[in-house]
Amino acid sequence: MITADGLKPGDKILSERELSERLNFGRSSVREALRALEMLGLIETRRGEGTFIRDFRDHRLVQLLSTFILQDEKAKTDVFETRNMIEMDGLRLALQKMDKENQEGLLEWVKTADIVHEDDFFYRIMMLADNYLLFRMWIILKEYYDSLVSNHHSCKREDYLEIARSLADRDEAHTLAAYRELRNLSRDDDKN
Repeated sequence: MITADGLKPGDKILSERELSERLNFGRSSVREALRALEMLGLIETRRGEGTFIRDFRDHRLVQLLSTFILQDEKAKTDVFETRNMIEMDGLRLALQKMDKENQEGLLEWVKTADIVHEDDFFYRIMMLADNYLLFRMWIILKEYYDSLVSNHHSCKREDYLEIARSLADRDEAHTLAAYRELRNLSRDDDKN
């Protein structure tokens, strides 16, 4: 309904009665659904005004969902594998879309930053990939990963420098090889 009606954050949604009629559900079912959405922070009710859509694009459901979804080792392995695939695709896209200024900027940042954090580095790569959907998937997977792993594998500046140099040279094979080295992956882990 949100998509069909073109609703945006801040827009008012229909009343319980109107939703019940439109969706062909009982009011008690609609009330429970609205209560659940409000508990998740996706909508908000303002007394005397109605119910409004909140900006949920950057919503943090990960910790809540990971409690239920990521209970077995297979699910955890899937998160790691999928994150790696998304990051490799981000590197490929960045290779295609980066201009000389982007390449030099990334290289300079890696060389001069006090500390190069993994999250900051790949955030920059995903921004350079310039694909919002890929970026959102990476953010969600990163948050799942962060909720699973308390102490991250630390990398040296040289590891990031190797990737940044390969990107600047527009060398896909070396970029992905440097990435696999960074993540301690074998060639077989690159499913793409």
